[in-house]
Amino acid sequence: MLSTNFHPTGRHFLQIPGPSPVPDRILRAISSPTIDHRGPEFGALGLKVLADVQKIFKTRHPVMIYPASGTGAWEAALSNVLQAGDHVLMYETGHFAFLWNKLAQQLGLKSEVLSLPGLQGWRNGVQADLIEQRLKGDTGHSIQAVCVVHNETSTGVTSDIAAVRRAIDAAKHPALLLVDTISGLASADYRHDEWGVDVTISGSQKGLMLPPGIGFNALSPRAIEASQQGGMPRSYWAWGEMIEMNKNGYWPSTPNTNLLYGLSEACDMLLAEGLDTVFARHQRWAAGVRAAVKAWGLPIQCADPGVYSPILTGVMTPEGIDADAVRKVIHQRFDCSLGTGLGKVKGRMFRIGHLGDSNDLTLIATVAGCEMGLKLSGVALQGSGVQAIMDHFSSHPGGLAKA
Repeated sequence: MLSTNFHPTGRHFLQIPGPSPVPDRILRAISSPTIDHRGPEFGALGLKVLADVQKIFKTRHPVMIYPASGTGAWEAALSNVLQAGDHVLMYETGHFAFLWNKLAQQLGLKSEVLSLPGLQGWRNGVQADLIEQRLKGDTGHSIQAVCVVHNETSTGVTSDIAAVRRAIDAAKHPALLLVDTISGLASADYRHDEWGVDVTISGSQKGLMLPPGIGFNALSPRAIEASQQGGMPRSYWAWGEMIEMNKNGYWPSTPNTNLLYGLSEACDMLLAEGLDTVFARHQRWAAGVRAAVKAWGLPIQCADPGVYSPILTGVMTPEGIDADAVRKVIHQRFDCSLGTGLGKVKGRMFRIGHLGDSNDLTLIATVAGCEMGLKLSGVALQGSGVQAIMDHFSSHPGGLAKA
């Protein structure tokens, strides 16, 4: 049997920005016996999780739950409301926005990309004014949809989605708004209905604290109407039959029953704590980690403090220091996994995840591992990040989350 748990003592520090550590409580729920997905017990489970995820997305409208990754949820969103050849406006803030655009092109969409020049586009959030200007110039309304990433996992930037909605409205443009919050959901404030989003895409393995394997599409009435009037040829991803069967708690194809047990438990945990408390907890953790990075004297990948991510912090290494080599030292010496730099920033930065099933001591220990690894890699640090994060948490106390 393949052994993946090679850690000799203690618990591995999984501090990548997703998949995030899965709490024991959720693992126990997932281990429950699989039941008949056409039986009455499953119908009750289905109705519960469908109602719960509406609360997580802050929507009154249907949320599609797929046995899929976030990539599948991307494809579901695009294929239900657009047709091959349709013109879409994509805003690139990092590697995952880049990949979503690549997928759109593979589906036959005519994509147009907006971004700030060079690496600045990957160090800042969505510039809503650029979207507004472009849409005002589209007098023939050829652009069918605007696609943006809420929390860009590759760079540690959380964009202002409400500002994007205002930009579309100011341009008096009918384009649909599609938003990826795969890493933002349940860790950063997100409001599907209030912000006027037409399709929100997410996944299970980040703030929901589940293993990978569930993809989500939260819908608006406009999105549902668009899917009924057009869309691409589709079967598995089609919303129509799923919306109807979900009314009774069932799915048209085989659902991932055991992951739905875990989703039910995750929603119980998050809703019992209160979403606003969850968001504040993540903001506090993020501020502590950033205090450590600033004490080291290293740049944060996100250049705009107004859009710092509460989910992860990107740490830029000095010129001549391979960030992946630093990550390797930290992993081998201190049993701590950190996120790699992706795309344009490969080898130039690493990512510290501070989301989900963490606490103050988890993050203090993570910072300690990073600090030792940086020193072992020959990086001259200006000060102690460990002391800085301890000082921050002790001067900004947070209460214990409800069990």
